[in-house]
Amino acid sequence: MTNDEEILAELRKIRESVEKAPPPSPPPKQTLWTEFKDFLSKYKIFGLAIAFIIGMYLGILIQALVKDLMLPAIGLLIPGLDNLAEGTVKVGSQIFAYGDFLVALFTFALVALLVFIAVKVAKRWGVE
Repeated sequence: MTNDEEILAELRKIRESVEKAPPPSPPPKQTLWTEFKDFLSKYKIFGLAIAFIIGMYLGILIQALVKDLMLPAIGLLIPGLDNLAEGTVKVGSQIFAYGDFLVALFTFALVALLVFIAVKVAKRWGVE
């Protein structure tokens, strides 16, 4: 090979290495189903739904515990309070039903305590 042919061969190699690669093909279009599955997995919707359902029924269970077991026990301990959950006071022509409020107050306190304990236990076990 002559010097000119070597130079031409070298220039061809340089041109081939410098030429741009073809543009990448566009990603395949996502179907509605694949987008929905990605949404569910990214935001952990199923776990959130399960936690909501369990929390709702835990609240119902604690409300029954307070209203049906704890308030009658408190009513037995405090003389003069027969049924604390149905307590009312009449002032003039107005009736103040404090029993439902007490049930809601005790239920909130118990739910808050149970959630606090559950979070402490979960942290101790390393669950985030």
